[in-house]
Amino acid sequence: MIIVTGAAGMIGANLVKALNARGLTEIVAVDNLARAEKMPNLADCEISDYFDKADFIRRIRDDGFDAGVSAVFHQGACSDTMESDGRYMMENNYRYSVDLLDWCQRFDVPYIYASSASVYGGGRVFREAREHEGPLNVYGYSKFLFDQVVRRRLPGRRAQVAGFRYFNVYGPREAHKGRMASVAFHFLNQYVKDGRVRLFEGSGGFGPGEQRRDFVSVEDVVKVNLFFLDHPEISGIFNVGTGHAQSFNDVACATVNAVRRSRGEAPLPLAGLLEAGVIEYVPFPPALVGKYQSFTQADITALRGVGYAGPFLSVEEGVGRYVASRLEAEALA
Repeated sequence: MIIVTGAAGMIGANLVKALNARGLTEIVAVDNLARAEKMPNLADCEISDYFDKADFIRRIRDDGFDAGVSAVFHQGACSDTMESDGRYMMENNYRYSVDLLDWCQRFDVPYIYASSASVYGGGRVFREAREHEGPLNVYGYSKFLFDQVVRRRLPGRRAQVAGFRYFNVYGPREAHKGRMASVAFHFLNQYVKDGRVRLFEGSGGFGPGEQRRDFVSVEDVVKVNLFFLDHPEISGIFNVGTGHAQSFNDVACATVNAVRRSRGEAPLPLAGLLEAGVIEYVPFPPALVGKYQSFTQADITALRGVGYAGPFLSVEEGVGRYVASRLEAEALA
């Protein structure tokens, strides 16, 4: 039996679907469906049971969960970087994760969990080392603090503990995330509705739309998770990104041109899209000043060092594929 927390979220649901593709259906899904719009993410998946996140952690804390768990994928968290309730964030993201880790170690269960590139804050070096970490918000701090617990416990671990610092993940099953959905998701919606996409003006020393992030497809994120499931001897904290930063302009171009291809129109370069008025730059939000990562690029040396050799999709490939799938599924174009 495999447990997946955050199972109705983007990464969790894609992970459940990938486990199903391996023929695995003895999966316990854990989530909070108070927001029922997440439910469709699991509708085409096969699971054996479902627990609300609060009921699940109560059972874990009481050692009341049935034995026979072969692995836990802890993908559940509040990922809203603008959340101001620090008490909630620390209970939901930090304390919950610690208690689940304690249980996994007591029962020798591999524990594969979601960390975040937000732990690096405004830095320019994205390597898994304490001197490069400095979160800018309480979400990042909740992830950072749990990573610190993991670091202290790794030498004496009884079972696998693997944490993944996800960079900017995009892909299917993210519609429920609202404003926290990927820029590719929002760019597609904007272009279909208004015929143009809106990007921030320059910030952090970057020109309009030239802020650069490591955009990683959820397809690749799932492959990394499954690699570690197959290799329970590997533990540690690892960046999960492509290792290559690309601009928001690149994402906008990939999104718009995927739609244009679906309509039988020729793709246009950035200059052509600007000339056509398809890309619009809007003022940088004051609320994000000092809390925004204008540049991220995963150093994936450690991930490669433990044997993960899979390729990562570029923005042009991954976003193009994602947009095409949404257009087909939702008849947006």
